Amino acid sequence: MTQINGKYVLLTGGSRGIGPVIADTLARRGAHIALVARSQEGLNRVAESLRKFEVQILTTSVDLAKPDERRKLVSTVLEQFGGIDILINNAGLESEGAYLDLPWETIRETLEVNLIAPMELTYLVLPHMLEKKIGHIVNIASVASKCGGPYAATYSATKAGLAEWAYGLHLELENTGVSFSTICPGYITEVGMFARFGVTPPRSVGSCTPTQVANAVVKAIEHNTLDVFVNSSPSRVHFALRQLSPSLGVWLHKTSGAVEFQRKKVGL
Repeated sequence: MTQINGKYVLLTGGSRGIGPVIADTLARRGAHIALVARSQEGLNRVAESLRKFEVQILTTSVDLAKPDERRKLVSTVLEQFGGIDILINNAGLESEGAYLDLPWETIRETLEVNLIAPMELTYLVLPHMLEKKIGHIVNIASVASKCGGPYAATYSATKAGLAEWAYGLHLELENTGVSFSTICPGYITEVGMFARFGVTPPRSVGSCTPTQVANAVVKAIEHNTLDVFVNSSPSRVHFALRQLSPSLGVWLHKTSGAVEFQRKKVGL
């Protein structure tokens, strides 16, 4: 079992949503954490809450949509920490709405932050991990990566790309000492996009808590688990049926109430 204590972690999206909960869960296990987000004020609040664990905390305000800032980020963390043992690609833009109602710039930025940034950050830290023959990349995806959601088509595309990219690298880099994990939460309660909408999902769709997601991250790292689903409904059955019959998958998506729920969630 992989020990988290003493490991150096780079966590994106660390100022809000599930980021602070993941950070807290890792700090309790003795991880040193580089927190990354656009809001320095938010990062400072999270960092202060982690001081009690007596671990090293580094905060860096970065716009992950900008390639130059991504490269500077990795350089800064490597310089300050001396290494990155675990990269957690958690940052993501939650752009939702009818596809043609979204400005193209919003769609492009979503692709940049949700998919391109994790790929480039991994590209930058992998050489160091491969040299040491140890490392772990954790990607926070979504159940939408397995079954695209209406009014969240771009978001679903980025998460599907993230999951399959990680799967391919897992096969490519097997036995190198570097591991990959993809966390697929359902609708997350209490924080983030779902909580802001203030609507309750159908029971058949399911949900999960930030703590459950954070615990899934720890489980994935400690047990080197490739895919972890975090949801209260039997999502895997739906996904399996969709692979067998796409038309059945569409029917299930509609009858579960997911389509209507998504429509209400974005105010349509």
